[in-house]
Amino acid sequence: MPSSKDPNSQKFTKLKKVETDPDPDLYDITYVDVSPSDGASSSPLSKSPWSVQVDPNLIEQLPHSSASKSTASHAKEPKNYSPNILMGSLVREEGHIYSLATSGDLLYTGSDSKNIRVWKNHIEFSTFKSNSGLVKAIVLASNKIFTGHQDGKIRVWKVSSRDSSVFRRVGTMPLLRDYIRNSIASSSYFGFTRRNRTSTSAQGFRHVDAVSCLALSEDKRLLYSGSWDRTFKVWRVSDLRCLESVNAHDDAVNAVVAGFDGLVFSGSADGSVKVWRREDQAKETRHFFSETLLKQDCAVTAIAVDQIGMLVYCGSSDGTVNFWERDNNMKNGGVLKGHKLAVLCLFAAGNLLFSGSADLGIRVWRRPERGGGGGGGKHVCVSVLTGHAGPVKCLAVERDQESVSGERRWIVYSGSLDRSVKMWRVSENSPPLEVMSDSSSGHTKLTVAPSFSAQGRISHKK
Repeated sequence: MPSSKDPNSQKFTKLKKVETDPDPDLYDITYVDVSPSDGASSSPLSKSPWSVQVDPNLIEQLPHSSASKSTASHAKEPKNYSPNILMGSLVREEGHIYSLATSGDLLYTGSDSKNIRVWKNHIEFSTFKSNSGLVKAIVLASNKIFTGHQDGKIRVWKVSSRDSSVFRRVGTMPLLRDYIRNSIASSSYFGFTRRNRTSTSAQGFRHVDAVSCLALSEDKRLLYSGSWDRTFKVWRVSDLRCLESVNAHDDAVNAVVAGFDGLVFSGSADGSVKVWRREDQAKETRHFFSETLLKQDCAVTAIAVDQIGMLVYCGSSDGTVNFWERDNNMKNGGVLKGHKLAVLCLFAAGNLLFSGSADLGIRVWRRPERGGGGGGGKHVCVSVLTGHAGPVKCLAVERDQESVSGERRWIVYSGSLDRSVKMWRVSENSPPLEVMSDSSSGHTKLTVAPSFSAQGRISHKK
């Protein structure tokens, strides 16, 4: 059912002004909360429901290095970087945030209230609502918006040609014609890739459990949907037809991502990460099992692909992130450790990897530059973004168009089960966080990082 702006929308909770400034010599994460002045009342940000705002003039005054507490390795780090900051936070008392997507100046948020809200320049722009099923995934493809739901359906939306703030549902996948065609010729309607022969044709073109994830192919022609029914399905974006159903795992599929070289990666609660090879045949597209990258006792919860570095990352319920390198024949390149609880979402952008966790934090990892025999070097953690009061369930990242010369920055949106979305600005040139040795265990650990409390104050975690 189409819907535009909600006249009964709730007001956003305002955070109190920060009363304690973090010591810039201790932290590379700076939280700023500046109330807009009267002279800025005409600014879009001053009218925004985002409750924390950044004063650009104040940012310019902040130190751009943390020399007094830096390690010797910091001297080799580039100096042209901006502090990583929390730019804004919005809260709607209507549901936990399960999905995010960005496109240009629009941000889409999905929750268990069944609403998909659209934000333009940080102001609520539109709302559209499904009849049933919480919104677990959002993918944008050309002029279509795909949303995956708890009820096992994928809904398709388009913007009205008359009013850009009105979104109309144009279909629900599978379409009615799929049921009709399948009833007429179920054996030849589409192909199966099966690990066993227990599936029926009725289960083939529709998910019988929650849709957990959505992803587009490299060429944007295909849509992949993963489900708790242990399958992932392949849909053609142009006509919304289901082309193939793959019985991929022995438990719920939590992640499906299209990678490089025509490969598709799937991760499951059965603890495995599998690789599938896409082959475009004369009149059809098929996916064939290639190899298993990982098999472990704990669930695989998220997958991300770095198209530039040719890396595949997978997050697990034990808080670790494994990665594999194409330049090293898809061999395991190592394990990133730091989260105390399950990794729930991953996003790769530039030379950074963002990992959101049930421990309420977002870790920012920087990969080594490509080349030099399988990548070389090590991933380093450059920031720990803290501030959510609930598990971080989803991430969306876009390039910061206001980046200064010689610096690449990213705008990061994080959705949480605390019902909030936060907006961060992160620099690729940030120095790695200082580590110190724990003599009792022989391990290293990060120094203390600031936590942004629900009241908007800085609390120092020891």
